[in-house]
Amino acid sequence: MALINDFMSLIYPRHCEACGTNLLKHEEFICNLCLINLPKSNYHIQLTNELGYVFAGRIPLQNALCFYLFEKSGRVQKLLHAIKYQNQKELAQFIGKLYAKDLVESEILETIDIIIPIPLHAKKLKLRGYNQSEWFAKGIANELNIKQDATLLKKINATNTQTNKKKFERWENVEGVFELQNADILKNKHILIVDDVITTGATIEAAWQAIKNVEGIKVSVISIAFAAKA
Repeated sequence: MALINDFMSLIYPRHCEACGTNLLKHEEFICNLCLINLPKSNYHIQLTNELGYVFAGRIPLQNALCFYLFEKSGRVQKLLHAIKYQNQKELAQFIGKLYAKDLVESEILETIDIIIPIPLHAKKLKLRGYNQSEWFAKGIANELNIKQDATLLKKINATNTQTNKKKFERWENVEGVFELQNADILKNKHILIVDDVITTGATIEAAWQAIKNVEGIKVSVISIAFAAKA
């Protein structure tokens, strides 16, 4: 099997999804140089951070976390593009596992009871074939041994892409689009809402509106990337 894999690598070389260089035999999805140099946020050790400020006065978050900081035309954008538009769902899971290794050392998520990915509308899910946020959440959940439930939050209205929308337009686009399926499961629970990328926080806030009346609920959020200047 190893010989077959080596032979296939010669014919169809695997490339780094961040920079495009050919991957070495032991590398997976992202080359070692990019793993070292990708712009990590380190928000898991900076509990007062810019992402948290986005939700100040809007959602009473326990923690606001993201793995990477987004820059237009940068390597993180290339990763997100591969995940969303090039069928690289396993890349999302791989990044989730990477981030979980940092998170387990900080113990910041040790009180999380349930991980809930931001859902896609059924039409978009059918078209894309997978939910990238769910795959990112899967990587975190499996590594940290935390329950993930992708059925509790449902997107009941189809929306247009948030890309290129202004802040207020983003909120209008997602207002009232999520519906909680079983409030009793979340009573007195600390949940982690997972998205692929956070910009204005409108999607997360819309999810919060659907769950905010659950008794005793606590919420943290996490994403692959945060686009601070979007």
